[in-house]
Amino acid sequence: MRNFRLTAVSAVLVTGVICCVAQVPDRPKTVDQAAEMRRRAAKFLISVQEKDGGWVSQSGPGISCLVLRALAQEPEIGARHIAVRRGVEFVLKYQHEDGGIYSSEGLLKNYESSVALSLFSVLKDDQYADAIGKLQAFLKGLQWDESEEKSIDDPWYGGAGYGRHGRPDLSNTQMMLEALRDSGLPPTDPTYKKALIFIQRCQMLGETNDLALAKGATQGGFIYTPHGTGESKAGTMEVDGRKELRCYGSMTYAGFKSMLYAGLSKDDPRVQAALGWIRSHWTLEYNPNMPERQSQEGLYYYYHVFARALDAYGAPVIEASDGKKHDWRAELVETLKSKQRPDGSWVNEEDRWMEGMPPLTTAYSMLALQAAFPENP
Repeated sequence: MRNFRLTAVSAVLVTGVICCVAQVPDRPKTVDQAAEMRRRAAKFLISVQEKDGGWVSQSGPGISCLVLRALAQEPEIGARHIAVRRGVEFVLKYQHEDGGIYSSEGLLKNYESSVALSLFSVLKDDQYADAIGKLQAFLKGLQWDESEEKSIDDPWYGGAGYGRHGRPDLSNTQMMLEALRDSGLPPTDPTYKKALIFIQRCQMLGETNDLALAKGATQGGFIYTPHGTGESKAGTMEVDGRKELRCYGSMTYAGFKSMLYAGLSKDDPRVQAALGWIRSHWTLEYNPNMPERQSQEGLYYYYHVFARALDAYGAPVIEASDGKKHDWRAELVETLKSKQRPDGSWVNEEDRWMEGMPPLTTAYSMLALQAAFPENP
């Protein structure tokens, strides 16, 4: 892997963002709006809980875990609510002897076990301590490393995917890291260091990405996976007469967040390059830099990683490359408020990645609002 240093441009970016901190307006109205939106959403989710205790039960435990985490984090609901207790019983039906929680097919082991670990971590109940420990060990075991005969030079190294036999991707890797962080695993754990190697190879930044797919790249954003010749759900773009994988919003915020979770400082060149991409592609109207025909795909997943990432970064205001300053929390609330349906739910009409299912998109929205206001979810 290459050495890197903080450039003068990176230093300017740091200064430009930090100087905005003092300009954040008071937000009591925004906080109240977010709380009311979450209350309506929680009421909807409880009303559509299925007889077996889950949500979209035919899909396995994944969506139920996201819903339950959102409900458990709501002060007016909490971990002891009957809907949450029933839901947890449903999730535990998918617990396996290897410590994982996943559907019998085993195709989504990492995803399902990751959201389950985040769920049990917010329940704050000693009776789940053993399950948490086993899930941590299970997820570490799914990470591609020396135990699967992958060396540090292998593009798969440090990543996680849809089960041990599937190639790794940034979406699954960021879910794994988020779950491990939620469960209290410190950033000094080797899992983060290994994951950082994979994450760095998903960043289109030739200065620090040692793979051919990023040679000469300066975008700073992230793609889906470096597997093979690389894959971006946004396709490719022309850069200086050559074809380059196109970075897009949901994966860029996922990579940005994961670098911070892995212990990188705000002034690290990789973090600053990602922040530079974010500043140049600021929007909540669509998933940034996706081709226009796909721009609404994965929108609520994007809102979730957007909020978690900027909460991790810690700056209440982000200055876009055009000089406009954005109170990201207020903008997130306004955006989600405009999209919330009368029954309290959200849904994405562009039904890709299961976002046509209101329980999933409603859970994403609640979790985004909770990440934006962790002191008052």
